[in-house]
Amino acid sequence: MHYHILVVEDDAVTREKLTGYFEREGYRVTAVENGQEMRAVLAEQTVDLVMLDINLPGEDGLLLTRELRARSTVGIILVTGRSDAVDRIVGLEMGADDYVTKPFELRELLVRVKNLLWRISLAAAPSEPETTDDAVRFGPWRFDIPRRQLSKDGVPVRLTKAEYEVLVAFVAHAGRVLSRERILTLISHRGDGPSDRTIDVLIRRLRGKMEPDPRDPQLFVTVHGEGYLFAGEIAS
Repeated sequence: MHYHILVVEDDAVTREKLTGYFEREGYRVTAVENGQEMRAVLAEQTVDLVMLDINLPGEDGLLLTRELRARSTVGIILVTGRSDAVDRIVGLEMGADDYVTKPFELRELLVRVKNLLWRISLAAAPSEPETTDDAVRFGPWRFDIPRRQLSKDGVPVRLTKAEYEVLVAFVAHAGRVLSRERILTLISHRGDGPSDRTIDVLIRRLRGKMEPDPRDPQLFVTVHGEGYLFAGEIAS
C-alpha cells in the first residue's frame, strides 16, 4: 500500500525537499502551498496524512488543523517554528497528532510519519478473534497495551502516541494520584521537551475520547493541588 501524504507548505524549497524525500521512501506525495489548495485536494482524493505548516500566509495553520479534525480522522503532523511552544500546545488541543519543529531532520520526520500511519492502520483494522487475551479491561473498555489498541464494546478508538503513553501510565498506576511531573517521567520526551501544560492537554483529549461526560470525568479525576487519579477498576 502506498500511503498518500499531503504537504501544506508555502516555502517552495521546503515543499520540493519534502516531496522528493518522501517519494524516494515510497510514499505518494501531493504538495500545495495554502489552505484553499489543501481543501481542493481533500475534496477529490483520499489522503492518509497531512503535514501542515502552522505559519501559512493568509490562513492560520491552527485554524486549518481544527477544520481538518472536525471533518476527518486523517493524521495531522504540524510543522512549527522552534519558538512556537504555545502554538504546539494549541495545535494538540485542536486535534493534531504530532508536531516537528524547524529546522527538522528528515529522518526524524520519517519516523514520526511511519509511527502515525502505523497507529492509524491499527485503529482501522478489524478486531482479531480473541484467543489468547491478556488485555487490560476497565468498564466497557479493552486496552491491549502490547498492540497499542483501545476499544469500547469492540469499537476501536484511535490514540495518538502521546495519548497512548499517558493512558499506559495511568493504567499502570490505577488508584494512585500522579502529579504532572510524575507523568512526564513516564512518557517519551521529545527533543524540545513536553511541559505540564502538555499533560493537561493530553488528559483533556483522553477525557474527550473516553468519558461519557468530559465535564464530569469519572475515569481521569482531577485531584486539586496534587495531580490526576485514574479511577477505572482494572480487571486483567
